[in-house]
Amino acid sequence: MSRGGASKDRTGPPDRKCIATGEAQPKTGLVRFVLGPDATVWPDVMEKLPGRGAWVSADRAAIDLAVKKKLFARAFKAQVRAPDDLADQVEAQVLRRLVELISLARKSGAAVAGYEKVKDWLAREEARVLIQASDGSERGKSKLSTPHYGTYVGWLTADELGQAFGRQSVIHAAVASGGLSQRVVEEAQRLKGMRVTDGDTRRREG
Repeated sequence: MSRGGASKDRTGPPDRKCIATGEAQPKTGLVRFVLGPDATVWPDVMEKLPGRGAWVSADRAAIDLAVKKKLFARAFKAQVRAPDDLADQVEAQVLRRLVELISLARKSGAAVAGYEKVKDWLAREEARVLIQASDGSERGKSKLSTPHYGTYVGWLTADELGQAFGRQSVIHAAVASGGLSQRVVEEAQRLKGMRVTDGDTRRREG
């Protein structure tokens, strides 16, 4: 309880400030970076590496700005080396994590792939997240609608989505409500910030 008698909600994780934009936001919209032994800046998408961290919005432009303006040196108060391809490294890590999460959902029975299975889940309102390959047929994708109060993800390729289901490629997939679905949505949003999705007018985030 505070002095005024009102309780303060401290249950959620604290916000972090982006060193590029100066904006504070929940960690789910940011990427943590740490210094390696050789003073090289490394992305820590899993937030498990030891040492002091610096946070940047999960946005390619923000990360590129942090590298260009040498903002990591200011954040770490040291001479550091920030690779020019740091944003690419982040995208690769976030993609790998997202594929792993969808794969975990599949193994637990909380994710399906294939047009008919996804269509059935949507009809029975079992799906919370509709995922469709960015390089899939627009005509085919338009036949499925984002779940009510759900989320649409459309910036994975068919090959990338296929990795999560142990197939060569997947165009349509869905994730059911549950613990993993929120983590899938959060990681997908971070990947979205790292990728250009021009022309994707069907996207509807929940």
